[in-house]
Amino acid sequence: MASKKPRILQDGRDMAWSLIPLLVLILFIAAIASQCEFKPGGPTAGPVPSFDIDAGLKYDAAELGFPIRHPEVPEDWQPNSGSRSIVSGNQGGDSSTVGFITPEGRYVRFTQSDAGEDELVRFVAGGARTATDTRSVEGHDWVVYGGEGVEALWVSDFGDVRILIGGSGDEAEFTTLATAAGRAEPLEP
Repeated sequence: MASKKPRILQDGRDMAWSLIPLLVLILFIAAIASQCEFKPGGPTAGPVPSFDIDAGLKYDAAELGFPIRHPEVPEDWQPNSGSRSIVSGNQGGDSSTVGFITPEGRYVRFTQSDAGEDELVRFVAGGARTATDTRSVEGHDWVVYGGEGVEALWVSDFGDVRILIGGSGDEAEFTTLATAAGRAEPLEP
């Protein structure tokens, strides 16, 4: 004849009593390892990384086969990134990108390339895009590639280079960067 279970093990409470010590142990280990943090207000933004835009663009001007411009943006825009890439395709080429964080905390990219417009847009957007509008800023016509739920991209042909502006910025920030691009002279290699 089988013996009866103790009364404490006859309902769902036995599982709860088993899990409580386990949860306490997990929280204790996590606290010791400093891998968990409780923030009632949610996550906070960390410091913005800095990037030496002068050195980066001067290096690109010396190394790449097309003119590189240094846009003079407002002082409160912080350069935070820079990169070089190869744009593939029939009209592919090299590209130089610098990024800025605006005072509102939005990222705005400034890409210069000798690649064709379609290839450059496809490379940055990760796929084909259709032109949705145009803007005229500082004597340059900018083709806007936008749409519902996608990041807007502005592209202009400066003759010797194509410039693309993108990111999470708004139209005013894009216009500010397009204005700076139109006023910028190519750097000496």
